[in-house]
Amino acid sequence: MSLEQTINSDIKAAMLAKDKKKLDALRSVKSAILLAKTDKGSSAELAVDTEMKILQNFIIHKAGTIWLKRKASSCQSSKKYLPEQMSEDDVKKTIDEIITETGTSSMKDMGKVMGMASKKLAGKADNKLIASLVKELLS
Repeated sequence: MSLEQTINSDIKAAMLAKDKKKLDALRSVKSAILLAKTDKGSSAELAVDTEMKILQNFIIHKAGTIWLKRKASSCQSSKKYLPEQMSEDDVKKTIDEIITETGTSSMKDMGKVMGMASKKLAGKADNKLIASLVKELLS
């Protein structure tokens, strides 16, 4: 079941339960997904990693917005749709494997490693953590 289908079924459940906060949060996520699907150049179906990026951006923006303090619980309820976050050690091992696979050894190859790591770890780790670990391992 895709993220969009899961959210649609959860919207129905929230409507039946009359859970307004959850319903608002889910509708916002659904709106973000629909906007991404209707953007120029996008296909009718979104890739899983694209859906995860949309959901991460939604959570980051909503959690960081001051005027939504009262809706902090809605951000928490949205996080359940993301895959479980990997530990720093697991991320480091994965990046080390990518470096070994690609045969990179210097900072000039950081872009290549970051591209592969971002795809492989989409939704499972924060890009800031990935970037700092790539820098550390390539230094």
